[in-house]
Amino acid sequence: MSHDCLFCKIARHEIPAKIVHEDDEFLAFHDINPAAPVHLLLIPKHHVASLASITADDQPWLARMLQLVPELAFANGCNPLPEGGFRLVANTGTEGGQEIDHLHFHIMGGARPWSKRAAPAA
Repeated sequence: MSHDCLFCKIARHEIPAKIVHEDDEFLAFHDINPAAPVHLLLIPKHHVASLASITADDQPWLARMLQLVPELAFANGCNPLPEGGFRLVANTGTEGGQEIDHLHFHIMGGARPWSKRAAPAA
């Protein structure tokens, strides 16, 4: 973990978050600025800067992380398939829109339409 990384601090419970899942490898929590009715962030607990940092050695844990996505989406309010679903986004690098230098997946969904900027008040 990085001592200065915001998401590492959240993973160490030094900064509060509305956590929906935690295990030995991953943490999922509500985004503080949601862009959809359901907007979660899923992070590895160990520090990884971005998808651009991934190597072949990362395949096992990255596969486990991806397997969590549908479970988290549907358990936290995304509507079931086939009419429902969710969006998975991983911004990478400055030009890709990444704001925190720690790999994270945005899991977004809920009844459409929803704005890319703001979700309805809960």
